[in-house]
Amino acid sequence: MRKQLMKGNEAIVKSAILSGCRAFYGYPITPASEIAETAALYMPKTGGIYVQAESEVAAINMLYGAAAAGVRAMTASSGPGISLMQEGVSYMAGAELPCVIADITRGGPGLGSINCEQGDYNQVVKGGGHGNYRTLVLAPYSVQEMADLTALAFTLAERYRNPVFLLADGFVGQMMEPVEFPEKAIEAETPRWAVTGTAATRSNLVTSLYLDADKLEAHARHLEAKYEMASRLETRSELWQTDDADIVLVGYGITGRILKAVCTEARAAGIKVGMLRPITLFPFPNDDFQRLAKRARAFAVVEMSNGQLLDDVRLALNGARPVEFFNRMGGNVPTHEEVLHFVRALAAQIAPASQPAEERLAHV
Repeated sequence: MRKQLMKGNEAIVKSAILSGCRAFYGYPITPASEIAETAALYMPKTGGIYVQAESEVAAINMLYGAAAAGVRAMTASSGPGISLMQEGVSYMAGAELPCVIADITRGGPGLGSINCEQGDYNQVVKGGGHGNYRTLVLAPYSVQEMADLTALAFTLAERYRNPVFLLADGFVGQMMEPVEFPEKAIEAETPRWAVTGTAATRSNLVTSLYLDADKLEAHARHLEAKYEMASRLETRSELWQTDDADIVLVGYGITGRILKAVCTEARAAGIKVGMLRPITLFPFPNDDFQRLAKRARAFAVVEMSNGQLLDDVRLALNGARPVEFFNRMGGNVPTHEEVLHFVRALAAQIAPASQPAEERLAHV
């Protein structure tokens, strides 16, 4: 299998096409613009369509229409554009329509900046639209994962008939790395529930409207059962040097790569540090945190936001271990030197009282 050198944003589109995606609706925005550009280039060549919508509001509603007709479809944007799509995302979740949405995050709030950040966590993971719904969220940290998790996103979207997000910071979207793709493309079939304008689908109904309170409650409980099933079956994470770790660092996206360098340097200095990188942000890998808490003495969240991931880590641990926090914002990315300094201080803080002072401070 031959590797191809490309940006993370480009890898999303090529993987989507190989996964049977044949429709892209979007509006370009930095740092996600290459997704729209690549889709415009390749979608028509594969018998698919590309439409540059007049706005992100229009794009998400076009996505609704394509998904209702049984077409594998996707869109992509960044923070301000994702905000405009939230009502449509709620509609699609309510109507049980599968789709894939890539959010290549930039600095915020408001227009913020075009630099990468992780401040979209809450609006994507918690659901920025109205009503009782969730979206499944995958967080790649490499260009290869941009491709692999895009393919997984289409699988999960079909399996749970629900929108699935790829949440990647601008660094992962813009960086270039070698990528391997499957040699055989998927031929997507039209699902039985779709509305295609034929006699066979005449009785199908795609809607999120339930005027009767009992029927809406039953529908909401049906959706909740799907999310509970996903929580049991679909959690994914990467554990790095955690078997004997006293300190477990937690981060996703580009931060995960930084934390690996920190673990290597910390261990060279005699500090037992490991990393837990959530790959699914929803469902969240709660069981991994509880399992590691049986041995680890402390956890430390490192993220490029104001503590949005931090909240979920605290919930997952439920007070089992202390959780420390280091962050940068505004498009600043934490360096491994900054994080290593933070880890050294934390290691000195949690060192056993019985340990001689000179040993506790030897590596600080």
